[in-house]
Amino acid sequence: MREKILKLIEHDSRLTHKEIATLLGLEEALISQTIKELEEEKIICGYHTLVNWDKTDDNMVSAIIELRVNPQRGQGFDRIAEKIYHFPEVKSMYLTSGGFDFLIELHKAPIREIADFVSSRLSIIEEVQSTTTHVILKKYKEYDTLFIKKENNRRMVVTP
Repeated sequence: MREKILKLIEHDSRLTHKEIATLLGLEEALISQTIKELEEEKIICGYHTLVNWDKTDDNMVSAIIELRVNPQRGQGFDRIAEKIYHFPEVKSMYLTSGGFDFLIELHKAPIREIADFVSSRLSIIEEVQSTTTHVILKKYKEYDTLFIKKENNRRMVVTP
């Protein structure tokens, strides 16, 4: 039941407890209690609004940074991550497998501020080997939400 509740509110956090109860065929009081427990256990960590900034007058950019690091013996990646995720510019941070160690998403900012963050704050951390910064030019989909208007996908009629 908990997973079903989580899936519903992950898709639409504006659902009321009553609506969730109706969808799952359960009592509203049980849903309210379960959500309260999920919040207390920090399984539900927050509620966010997804904004399509391309439809506003906002001139800021978002960036994703691939980061390679040298983890220190006995301390691993967590200590390095802690040095980085406390920066206010960091929106999200992930430990990854593959060609780099961390993937960092920065809050929207002027491109100059992103450049300054990478060159004067991130790159100078002792364990950082290299950074690769990608500016997000356009979002097509985020959290299962399409940001583009899907055109009528009809095929052109071909006649002999």
